[in-house]
Amino acid sequence: MQVTDPARRRYATAALVGVIAGAIGAIVKFGWEVPFPPRTPERNATNPPQQLLEQLGVPFDITHLTYTYSGNELPIISFIVHFAFSIGVMVFYAVVAEKWPQIKLWQGAVFGFVVYVAFHIVIMPAFGTVPAPWDQPFEEHFSELFGHVVWLWIMELCRRDLRNRFTHEPDAEVPLSVPDAAR
Repeated sequence: MQVTDPARRRYATAALVGVIAGAIGAIVKFGWEVPFPPRTPERNATNPPQQLLEQLGVPFDITHLTYTYSGNELPIISFIVHFAFSIGVMVFYAVVAEKWPQIKLWQGAVFGFVVYVAFHIVIMPAFGTVPAPWDQPFEEHFSELFGHVVWLWIMELCRRDLRNRFTHEPDAEVPLSVPDAAR
């Protein structure tokens, strides 16, 4: 497994970039779910973030708090969890990428697939937050699988660009200079 030169790692920058790219990723994932809603209208009454919080003992009247924007009631607690998850995953990913660049395989798409499997096939069904994978409709798997791949891919593009702009150097595994013979 490739490990980067410790002198080239920029963990603080990675964490900052992870916060920014994670917020962008949360918006991308919201946008993905407009044309490809992951849940049926019946299951949308309580979405997975609300369900998980209720399983952890947070009262219904808190998990279903809303705010109104342009005449639309929107689930603020779900949005907070959605953004926190996206930012948390991206900070982890960006910091790990500083040492182990393999996490960036296929510009983050593989890691997006891993997050989908971990949370939508294993963890949330195991906790009863969502139905077992075989009880979820195809549309849910389609939306969540490709939504997570696109989500991570866009965040990786943001991560790489912002890291390079902030540090004025390429990612830690990329040589800083190219030998004359390679030019």
